[in-house]
Amino acid sequence: MFKYLVALLALALVSFGFAQEAGAATALADDGIRRGLLGVGMGLAIGLGAIGAGIAQGRIGAAAAGAIAEDPSKFGQMLILVVIPETLVIFGLLIAFLIPGLAA
Repeated sequence: MFKYLVALLALALVSFGFAQEAGAATALADDGIRRGLLGVGMGLAIGLGAIGAGIAQGRIGAAAAGAIAEDPSKFGQMLILVVIPETLVIFGLLIAFLIPGLAA
């Protein structure tokens, strides 16, 4: 659990660093802070979706490996269950691309 917290803290600090660079590039513009916060929002949409999917796939993958070891005919069902959490990342990526369009 401690590793997850350290990784989450590192991701948060890195996202603020990238958002600051985006804000610094448009510091002379009136909407510099808005663009920086858009970058943070996009990063959070992708990052939190990926963290959630990673945790879910780790647990589901272990259970799926055990189920397939007991009954190999359940491979197709377990493959679907392992792929389902990946939709979180896809939705996060979709939202990240929609955020700038919605804010305009």
